[in-house]
Amino acid sequence: MTIQSWFMYLALVMVATSTPGPAVLFITTNSTLHGWRKAIFAAFGNIVGLFCLGLIAVTGLGSVLKASEIIFNFVKYAGAVYLIYLGFKMIFQKSADLVISKDQGKSLNVSSQKIFFQALGVAVSNPKAIIFLTALFPQFVNINEALIPQFFMLIATLMFFSFSFLMLYAFLAHKVKIWFKQSNRIKTINRTSGTIFIGFGVMLATVSNK
Repeated sequence: MTIQSWFMYLALVMVATSTPGPAVLFITTNSTLHGWRKAIFAAFGNIVGLFCLGLIAVTGLGSVLKASEIIFNFVKYAGAVYLIYLGFKMIFQKSADLVISKDQGKSLNVSSQKIFFQALGVAVSNPKAIIFLTALFPQFVNINEALIPQFFMLIATLMFFSFSFLMLYAFLAHKVKIWFKQSNRIKTINRTSGTIFIGFGVMLATVSNK
């Protein structure tokens, strides 16, 4: 991989990771409700998901996903159902589940592991992301050089900037968390985020692999 190719890839990665999407929505919601320390686990869950998607892309499974309508639709609808499930869970979350500390402004009842695995699920729930990486990686790989180091350079760059931008969004959300301390505002952000997640799920269910 040439330095020019890497800079071009870097520009694409920065645009892709800085653009708000399900991962950004998920981490800002959790940072606002549970504190930025819990949001770190959401960021880690997301980059682990990206690593898994990268492995799927380079092992050829992404090509299979693109070629097979049945497999693509199975993954697509599974991802859509998961996002819609998260959306309804946010909307109907009981007030008792959100015990907000006046000093910390975070929920005491949500485990870091749960946030991690939910973020991981959000990251891997979109088959279009696998196809995107399947199409993107070959454009920046030199087949005359060792492939494994190039893959790790590409995926590490993607993971680093994804984590950085997610934590930036989490930090900004954490700074305005005081405004959300009132219970009615907490309900509002939960319902708004849940509705958007349902929208993401519906949109995912309508995409094709073409």
